Amino acid sequence: METNSGSRVRIARVGRGCLAGVVAAVGGLGFAELVTATSRTFQSPVVDVADRVVDGVPRQVKDMAIDWFGTNDKIALLVGISVILAVYAAIVGVVALSSRWRWALVGISLFGFAGAYASQSTRRAAPLIAIVPSIAGALVAGGLLIMLRREAHRTHQPSRPGAATPTSATDSHPSIAALVPNSRRRFLVVAGATAAGAVVVAGTGRRLATRSSASASRKSLVLPKAKSPLAPVPASVSAPIPGVSPFFTPNKTFYRIDTAITVPQVPVDSWRLSVTGMVDRPIELTFDELIQRELVESDITLTCVSNEVGGILTGTARWLGVRLDRLLEEVGVSGEADQIVGRSVDGFTAGFPTAVLDGRDALIAIGMNGELLPVAHGFPARLIVPGLYGYVSATKWLTEIELTRFDRFDAYWVEREWADDAPIKVQSRIDTPRGLSKVAAGPVAIGGVAWAQTRGIDRVEISVDEGDWVEATLADELNDVTWRQWSYTWDATPGSHSIVVRATERNGPIQTAERSEPFPSGATGQHQIIVIVQ
Repeated sequence: METNSGSRVRIARVGRGCLAGVVAAVGGLGFAELVTATSRTFQSPVVDVADRVVDGVPRQVKDMAIDWFGTNDKIALLVGISVILAVYAAIVGVVALSSRWRWALVGISLFGFAGAYASQSTRRAAPLIAIVPSIAGALVAGGLLIMLRREAHRTHQPSRPGAATPTSATDSHPSIAALVPNSRRRFLVVAGATAAGAVVVAGTGRRLATRSSASASRKSLVLPKAKSPLAPVPASVSAPIPGVSPFFTPNKTFYRIDTAITVPQVPVDSWRLSVTGMVDRPIELTFDELIQRELVESDITLTCVSNEVGGILTGTARWLGVRLDRLLEEVGVSGEADQIVGRSVDGFTAGFPTAVLDGRDALIAIGMNGELLPVAHGFPARLIVPGLYGYVSATKWLTEIELTRFDRFDAYWVEREWADDAPIKVQSRIDTPRGLSKVAAGPVAIGGVAWAQTRGIDRVEISVDEGDWVEATLADELNDVTWRQWSYTWDATPGSHSIVVRATERNGPIQTAERSEPFPSGATGQHQIIVIVQ
């Protein structure tokens, strides 16, 4: 019986320690959020650590995260960090309730140091003062842990008969000890109240942070008009069968792949765009000055280099913006410059050759599908360069355009061994029927999209069960920088069948069947599905 009793005591002590550690961590992080809201220089310690992880983990880990979680990779990372923090905090709390409790303070100090280090090691090049949220959060967490340790060790002493009330003040303002005389319950009440207070403090910090929210700034603006707006696209550019992707990808479902853990908030009143580097006349523009220039519309398909064969990391939109070539003509580019680098407000960089300004509609975009850029897609402004994978060209939350040379500067992903010149490769995809779907025997509509930006699609073919290639029907081409839709009617017979698609770019090669991974310059291969015909 004594052994069981001692075991229960130890289990209860561990439970109280875990709770104390987690509550202290929540309180520290909540206070750090409140401090973060006081300055745009500050960033949440959790986000700083997440940025550090994104910048530091091997490429293979990032690729795996995208494969597993797709566009939810950042949420998965934050959840993972939160779980690790919770486990770490629980261990620190258990140590705090032991005879070696001072080691718990060392653990809290390491917690603060990790956040402070991460704030100084991210690409955003934050000043030294950026360590303040992490240090403040660690101090608060340490104080809360000491308080909870004392509460956990306090043993209720029942009053002796005839003993006086501890203090007369408790008559009008009773203490927690008087209201909850059981020590275990009192500890739970104190821990719960502390956690609730931490949540309130963190929520207050989040609300204060919205004072500089880009969403509020965006709502105050009206989308300007292009000088010569494009006509609506004709119905003939869409394949005439259900199940094929809409020609224009809705903003809400347009893929988002970037390195920003949380979406940067950039109000237009504080936004500036600088054009620097190897130029004759560097300039800096406000948002109002940018949109007063001639605005053009252009229909362009974007593709992420991480897109696997048959993947969904591609989409088409009608973009509104200022032509990049005209802006660079104004500032005068040095003849030695061969690279254009876009720099984001969070320090991300992407660079592409000056040679691609060959007449294509490279834009400093401020609008997408008839509305201002969504915040998640780069508001107030981003770069759009047709024909190049986004990692070298599509800088979101753009704040600087620098003219430089490839032998002097490597952009973010080039530093991580991706190719520095990344034209989009010819690809095609089957949208309908879905892989492993069951269809009835007889005529079956097959359809999808194909793209080879800046070259255009000349032909799409399919092969069933490794048979001869047969030509699909192409929808009309809108331009050579958007995808082209296609369809084919297949006379399906019962059984399991494989369907493969390939495209041929105009005056160019046929899409290769040789499979390669996205690294270092985009995936190759032909999309294949299996269909069950009943």
